[in-house]
Amino acid sequence: MTTVRTVIHDRRIEVLVPDDLADGTAVVLTIGTDVADDDAPISPEEIARVLAAMTRLQPLEIPEDVAADLDAWERRLNQRGIDRAEEDGEGEGEGATR
Repeated sequence: MTTVRTVIHDRRIEVLVPDDLADGTAVVLTIGTDVADDDAPISPEEIARVLAAMTRLQPLEIPEDVAADLDAWERRLNQRGIDRAEEDGEGEGEGATR
């Protein structure tokens, strides 16, 4: 797939066509900003590129005091979710209805 950037001037689309696209080449024009085809399958090359990048990642070093703060924040957040579920009647056992 080839991505071609273009600009509209005087209500016309002006495209600088790459040299490798011959006359008669079918193209699809999508109007928008940075549109990606999220439903398209990932190519083997892209999978290999991502896996290679993942192997280069270094472990995140979190100081102990920061880790303790993060753990405390996570506990508070979890408790808040539990409290809200109980307020909404969702935490009253299986089959609970409102």
